[in-house]
Amino acid sequence: MSKEAALFATVTAGGLVAIQAPVNARLGNTVGKFGAATISFSVGLVVLIFITFVLTGGLKSTSGVTPWWVWVFGGCAGAAYVTTALSSVPVLGAGGVTAATVAGQLTLAVAADRVGLLDLPEKPISVGRVAGVLLLGLGVYLIVRE
Repeated sequence: MSKEAALFATVTAGGLVAIQAPVNARLGNTVGKFGAATISFSVGLVVLIFITFVLTGGLKSTSGVTPWWVWVFGGCAGAAYVTTALSSVPVLGAGGVTAATVAGQLTLAVAADRVGLLDLPEKPISVGRVAGVLLLGLGVYLIVRE
């Protein structure tokens, strides 16, 4: 995938995530917050099973030993995010939830890059990276202060 295609796909998916929280919150009004999160993950599971087994031919074989937590962390983090987002969107709005989400993601990602967490290539903390995180924090403040 080219850099341009990856950027387009990521921006598009990010836009969908911005709308996911209010959609899940609306569903939560009918079936409850955890019910909405369960439905969201169940539909996502069905879509991913289709993509994995029908479109891409199934799971790829792995070699070596993968720690147990690698198998469960993504699902647990996703469940925490979806539940938190659908609970927070009535208070913060879609913009506030999205801004806070991106701020959390960027802050942890910069720290993870710095230490090479999970075999990431190490990237030093620079003035630009710190400024980016601080400016994003200011952006969150400006969006949620009202």
